[in-house]
Amino acid sequence: MKTLLPLLLLFFVVISCSRNNFDKDKGEIKAVMDKQAQCWSNGDIEGFMDGYWKSDSLRFLGRRGLTKGWQTTLNNYKKSYPDKQAMGRLKFTHISFEPLNDTQMFVVGKWALERDKDTLKGYYSLLWKKIDGRWRVIFDHTN
Repeated sequence: MKTLLPLLLLFFVVISCSRNNFDKDKGEIKAVMDKQAQCWSNGDIEGFMDGYWKSDSLRFLGRRGLTKGWQTTLNNYKKSYPDKQAMGRLKFTHISFEPLNDTQMFVVGKWALERDKDTLKGYYSLLWKKIDGRWRVIFDHTN
């Protein structure tokens, strides 16, 4: 019994620290996504792209298939959404946050793009990675 009590105490401390890290990481990712939605809704695609890993290794899987690279993703957004009216107002609804390890999080949710004449909707799954102390999307699957 004397050895069980310290082990249980250690277990609860580890669980508590893990939960605190998860809550902190989740909050940081939500803050990035909130900023992305605000930038998008203001017609600022470059600001929206700040949430992505600025690398040729970024992956985006959408209705047209897999594309690679930050610049390619930016160019595709600019082609599909040439002005603020086409961009509309972006809203995210988060469904789940699943930590994969200390530096990666898998996030699933819904998106809605409200425009004057229509509303587009779909789902996303994002693989986030903490790079140089900042959370960035490294793989985006949006439909």
